[in-house]
Amino acid sequence: MKAWLDIKEYPFRANYFEVSGHRMHYIEEGNGEPVLFVHGTPSWSFDFRSIIKQLSSTNRCIAVDHIGFGLSDKPEVYDYSTINHSRTLGKFVMEKNLQNITLVVHDFGGPIGLNFAIHHPERIKNLVILNSWLWSSKTDPEFEKFAKVLKSPLLPFLYRYLNFSPRFILPKSFGDHKIPGRLLKQYTKPFANKSERNGALAFAQSLLNDQDWFEELWNKRQSISDKPTLFIWGMKDPVIKPHNLDKFVSGFQNSMIKKIETSGHFPQEETPEKVTEYMVEFLK
Repeated sequence: MKAWLDIKEYPFRANYFEVSGHRMHYIEEGNGEPVLFVHGTPSWSFDFRSIIKQLSSTNRCIAVDHIGFGLSDKPEVYDYSTINHSRTLGKFVMEKNLQNITLVVHDFGGPIGLNFAIHHPERIKNLVILNSWLWSSKTDPEFEKFAKVLKSPLLPFLYRYLNFSPRFILPKSFGDHKIPGRLLKQYTKPFANKSERNGALAFAQSLLNDQDWFEELWNKRQSISDKPTLFIWGMKDPVIKPHNLDKFVSGFQNSMIKKIETSGHFPQEETPEKVTEYMVEFLK
């Protein structure tokens, strides 16, 4: 186990899934119907820990770390594309033969997890979506501004040499509940050196390169659009703003909405008690 890992906060046994010669870390706690947690960037299964501690008393909770993140391998050279992360998730689900899945997605976990769900709706029972998206943002004025930053030749330098995503972007994306330094360390330390930061950089580049693929997913959503869906949304998210929730709800007709007015982009880290309460209520 890593020296930096806070095992009081994250007291779970490590498991590994072999993919393309690399080890993908995951945790599996409890028994019952499976709840599969899929994280975004620059996070890992750590940000779902509080929910898993509670929910594992009634459900089999499984949370993966994408290759390049958390306690998974971080090869310097690897296909870190969003679509490849989704393929890997698919292999994992098939290998473990998961059925009746409650799929919980956040941030980039949205396109990664929901792409799998769209192609295998027979395996999905419920959806829980936290601050994410599933469409092209090309025409969004906010995104147009952000794209200028993404196109900067400085971006790879910032990500590789300054660990920019967890050190600067993550804490700035919180709402009223600021992240304490001891917890922020659990997000910065997995990216120990510049050769281990290509996964986070690839997600930033995906925002430029994959907009057409995101739009394709939105247009194929019909296979899952009637699944029972819980939206939990941090309303002070400076990254994925509330109008994105409205768009999501317009495409998923069997939905329940829980807005957290004080939370930013990471409701599961900022207000875990509320997120857990809403999920327990929904699963009942």
